[in-house]
Amino acid sequence: MTRCLIVDDSVVIRKIARSILESQGYEISEAENGHEALASAKRRPPDVILLDWQLPTLGALEVLAALRASFYGRRPYIIYWTTENDSAEISRALAAGADDFLLKPFDRADLVGKMSALSRAA
Repeated sequence: MTRCLIVDDSVVIRKIARSILESQGYEISEAENGHEALASAKRRPPDVILLDWQLPTLGALEVLAALRASFYGRRPYIIYWTTENDSAEISRALAAGADDFLLKPFDRADLVGKMSALSRAA
């Protein structure tokens, strides 16, 4: 079973994403900020991380850098999600280590489609 870590400070976003992905057979864990995300990823390394761009306590760029530095030989696929359709921000995230992005608000088809594409690429 594919493990997915959902990182977002919005409980509503986490709940929606969890519901969608669990119905698709993913094993889900959650974190509401960057520090929790790093601790969770260390305890049980995920296969996929959905990472909110605007996080409290530790920003997404710092989380990306820490995740990429700490997974020796094991690289989770990181999709950052954001409400901003800013190409400079998207480029910064990809340069910092994100593998892909998803714009919020998303719907079931958006999220399932993104995860299905990931499964086909694996």
